[in-house]
Amino acid sequence: MTRILIVEDEERIASFVDKGLRANGFTTTIVGDGDTAYDYALTGGFDLILLDIGLPGRDGFTVLRELREARVSAPVIVLTARDSVRDTVAGLEGGADDWMTKPFRFEELLARVRLRLRTAARAPEVTVLRTGEVTLDLRTRRARSGERTVDLTAREFVLLELFLRHPGQVLSREQILSHVWGYDFDPGSNIVDVYVRALRKKLGAERVETVRGMGYRLPT
Repeated sequence: MTRILIVEDEERIASFVDKGLRANGFTTTIVGDGDTAYDYALTGGFDLILLDIGLPGRDGFTVLRELREARVSAPVIVLTARDSVRDTVAGLEGGADDWMTKPFRFEELLARVRLRLRTAARAPEVTVLRTGEVTLDLRTRRARSGERTVDLTAREFVLLELFLRHPGQVLSREQILSHVWGYDFDPGSNIVDVYVRALRKKLGAERVETVRGMGYRLPT
């Protein structure tokens, strides 16, 4: 039996996540404030924690820091509406194992939950993705193209991570929209093209290829 602690003060989101996880065989507990979250997590009775940042009482950053100081090693996936690079870096450097920006697709959350549970049970996970001369450090959120360090926005980071996890694979605009923008996107938008152009400008025009009529890929 895998137990997951959902720390979320918005009832709609907590219920949405709770129902989805239970439907996939997980046992869940919901708490809505940071103080209760800390007390529950400190018991060590949970295999994974989903943690919001904007909480009554202790905020999520404080809960995370104090849990790690108390040697609570359960994987923590942060769920938050904050998408600034500063907040993301603070969360990951504070001990989070993953970071998802609201709104998100449940399918992606489920995949990340399963991934974190698997990696927690075996050898340490790979934290640097590399294809050719492009690298991405998932913990420091830093990218490199050749010898250059590249600063990325939160969305650019997620987009590059997607490409690096599927090197050589053609990703359609719909796949990219679903993964990077979740359920809050307009299928007719050209936002994918805009962000691909931004990545090319930062990484080099040859780093992301256009496959006419199909989508984009990161060449190997």
